[in-house]
Amino acid sequence: MSGLLDALSAWAAGVTLLTIADGRDDIGTTVSAFLPVSLDPPLVAVSLIADAYPAEVLSRPSLPAARFAVTLLSSAQKVLAGQFAAEGRPSARLILEAVPHARGAESGALIPSGGLAALECSVARRVPAGDHLLVISAIESVAYVAESGDPLVRFRGRYPAFG
Repeated sequence: MSGLLDALSAWAAGVTLLTIADGRDDIGTTVSAFLPVSLDPPLVAVSLIADAYPAEVLSRPSLPAARFAVTLLSSAQKVLAGQFAAEGRPSARLILEAVPHARGAESGALIPSGGLAALECSVARRVPAGDHLLVISAIESVAYVAESGDPLVRFRGRYPAFG
């Protein structure tokens, strides 16, 4: 469909970092398709490229109550977002070794400090959607909420400064 990518990139979206501890290694990816779904029960959704490794890991039937963390990135974390969006990136553990972080108590996933907020989630439902997988998830805990900060926003394929 001509112009579709250009049209969709005109939508500004907050940038998040999704991290998973899958038992073998730590996985992470930048996600701008994040959506609060419900406060009661507390649910969020993320949209992942269906044939990407994070979607594969969260789709494993052998992974009981698949858990992950989502960090809402601050504008100061632009470099971190780029590292987690790069093709052929190393494990999340290697990317975060020079960044203050902690393991989530619920998910075991790496959670970088310095974001606006971080959530620990468990997969409630997986919905195939074209070339993506929608992962609707229950919020198990709020790892932290920053007192202040500006969001990292993706617009037209870049992270522009707003404000």
